[in-house]
Amino acid sequence: MEARDKQVLRSLRLELGAEVLVEGLVLQYLYQEGVLTENHVQEIKAQATGLRKTMLLLDILPSRGPKAFDAFLESLQEFPWVREKLEKAREEAITELPAGLEEKGRAGRRMGWEAGGERRGQECQTVGTRT
Repeated sequence: MEARDKQVLRSLRLELGAEVLVEGLVLQYLYQEGVLTENHVQEIKAQATGLRKTMLLLDILPSRGPKAFDAFLESLQEFPWVREKLEKAREEAITELPAGLEEKGRAGRRMGWEAGGERRGQECQTVGTRT
């Protein structure tokens, strides 16, 4: 799964947990498409609440390959408003990702770290050991 798709799932995690019931068509579609294994389906179904089921699915999806996000979108036939929200967030993430990466670098510099991993104004010192 692409980094931007992982970010979209992470940013909408709580909303997805509140709005999506995964036990019906969502799980079966993802299993049919090979995104989930039979063990994944059983593990998700074993969760006590709908929220826990959705959260576990969201934990599993990012590691299930490059087509996992698109298959998840397709599985949301019963939840078209959720699918639209995910697609919109994905489009916004495409335009914002390079700026986000740049911001990460600026945050490190604000903390006083240089590109090489050393703090500004400090040199690395070797501490001798006794033999």
